[in-house]
Amino acid sequence: MTDNNVGLRSARGPVLLAMMLSTGLIAIDSTIIATAVPSIVRDIGGFTEFPWLFSVYLLAQAVSVPIYGKLNDLFGRKPVILWGIGLFLVSSVLCGIAWSIVPLIAFRVLQGLGAGAIMPTTITIIGDLYSVRERAKVQGYVASVWGVASVVGPTLGGVFSEWVSWRWIFFVNIPICLLAGAMILRRFHERVERRRPAVDYRGAALLAAGLTLVILGVLEGGQAWAWTSPTGIAVLGAGVVLLVAFGFVERSAPDPVLPLWIFRRRLLLSSGFLAVGVGAILLGLSSYIPVYVQEALGTGPLVAGLALGALTIGWPISASQAGRVYLRVGFRGCALIGSSLVVGGVALLLRLDQRSSVYEVGAYCLVIGLGMGLTAAPTLIAAQSSVGWTERGVVTANNIFLRSLGSALGVAVFGAMANAVVGRGAVDPARLTDAVHRIFIAMLLVSVVMVVLAGLIPRAADAVTEEAATASPAPAR
Repeated sequence: MTDNNVGLRSARGPVLLAMMLSTGLIAIDSTIIATAVPSIVRDIGGFTEFPWLFSVYLLAQAVSVPIYGKLNDLFGRKPVILWGIGLFLVSSVLCGIAWSIVPLIAFRVLQGLGAGAIMPTTITIIGDLYSVRERAKVQGYVASVWGVASVVGPTLGGVFSEWVSWRWIFFVNIPICLLAGAMILRRFHERVERRRPAVDYRGAALLAAGLTLVILGVLEGGQAWAWTSPTGIAVLGAGVVLLVAFGFVERSAPDPVLPLWIFRRRLLLSSGFLAVGVGAILLGLSSYIPVYVQEALGTGPLVAGLALGALTIGWPISASQAGRVYLRVGFRGCALIGSSLVVGGVALLLRLDQRSSVYEVGAYCLVIGLGMGLTAAPTLIAAQSSVGWTERGVVTANNIFLRSLGSALGVAVFGAMANAVVGRGAVDPARLTDAVHRIFIAMLLVSVVMVVLAGLIPRAADAVTEEAATASPAPAR
């Protein structure tokens, strides 16, 4: 199939629309709940516990992504994504009827497990259905979902919280889940080679337990407990021990849940560590730009959200055009351009002080967002294109997991840096400005490493961009 058959009106259009709807569930959920937190706390209490609404969701999603990626390769994409949508639907209903903060946190865990299935599977299905050339155009459709969600999510959260009820931030998922699930059931067909897979239960259990403890230790270290406390050391130590045991188990497993060859290929390593950097910078900016704009520059929450919105708008704009760039200059060239823009944007953030305008903050975030769009998606597509159908699910999931791990590490490191300067009690604008400057310096170092990693992408990865425009991979085996 050629590029002329790419779009929502093509034969594959209904499946593409279903993937966009599924992606929309995750994109909107990542932005809609933040604006509803005050309303949730007023209604069911739990001010001290509300950060867990975010951390347990991120934890459950990150831990489950590698396992779902392997299940994609073992059993096919369709059952995995339908399971994820179904679990997301049920958990959204449960979140909407939660009677206190503790069950709401528990139901957010289920939501995270559903998101862990949806996120890698949608990207894997797109990788199956479209060739590298076609994905240059399809990328624009998927990127537009994140752009719309960056505006619609916070707006809906505010409207529901103020005029209806915060519970509708979860109920709004119901029609989207039903529509996406129905379209996948009717229009997505795949041919999966029926065999008796050797499910790596030991590896999956060790991986899930180890990652849970490590990410939990990173997220809560310096918050729920001190880094050097017995609890902090025990949680991180136990997680590392379980992951080491997982590595030994995978060496002898007949069909490992996370094959170790992923960490021996230069392209997969460079694209994976780039994802770590993307996750760290993205969540670092999302966490501290709104605080800086409100506390240091003296603006309101809406203006702070708009400043950060420049980042989430710039990303899909450049991601939609990234296909044209990597088809012209290759994956490595595209990633070098993108990561260099990130370096420039983060360097500009160092110019900010208490006299800066919100427009400056938004402009610098826009530059970073444009760079992210030229870095994240193209490097993931390069990794996907280097493997066949039976390995694409686990490669995609590994990249997404590493981005989540980068986010968790970024939150922990940047949080420790900020707390060391700001301290406890009332926030002083001068100390806060100093704290975010230190965070920006750390981000600058991360972005420079990203440029180096982009340069390590092998030129051989660009061979797939030279394939004939009519070439299209088989949708399944």
